[in-house]
Amino acid sequence: MDNNVIINIGRQLCAGGLEIGRLLADEFHAAYYDRELLNLAAKESGFSEEFFKSSDERKGFLRSFFHLPYANNLGASGSNFYQNNFSQESLFKFQSDAIRKVAQKGSCVFVGRCADYVLRDFPNVVNVFITASLEDRARLFMKEKGVSHEEALKRIEYIEHRRASYYNYYTGKRWGEAKSYDLCIDASVLGIPETARFIADFVRKKLSSHTP
Repeated sequence: MDNNVIINIGRQLCAGGLEIGRLLADEFHAAYYDRELLNLAAKESGFSEEFFKSSDERKGFLRSFFHLPYANNLGASGSNFYQNNFSQESLFKFQSDAIRKVAQKGSCVFVGRCADYVLRDFPNVVNVFITASLEDRARLFMKEKGVSHEEALKRIEYIEHRRASYYNYYTGKRWGEAKSYDLCIDASVLGIPETARFIADFVRKKLSSHTP
């Protein structure tokens, strides 16, 4: 197996994707990227990180953006957006460029941001989708956000619909559909640490099978 490894993680909300991603990054001595990519994309584009945070995994964000109070405090004037035909696709391109740039430097674990699609032509890539039972995810959301069970379910559905729309639009694939990934796994079955170990073993076996 080549020393360089790229693991792209798609995940349901509150399914443990972030924790598993960090464990995998430690296991493979890889750089870990989640929201850190927004800062990298901001540096690439010259626009503020706050702008990228507001548009994070949100298809159609720019349609409503200019109604926000900080729309003119981006490091570029509002008029420049129109003059340069700035678009949601531009944001995606800046983020994609940042993903490809860091992936060329060494082993990486990416969480979300359509990294599986962006890095589809890179070698030694493994794409994973992490799920968990809805009740487990709702309990975690309730604990983290201090909301009722009913509110947790509503917000999970809303956020995942937004996330799926973004992924489907930019990749032409289906978010969470098995054929879009190398491995889909329910973290509720083994728990987070064991799920991470299972994925790590899968990554080694998959990449070793491709070694000449």
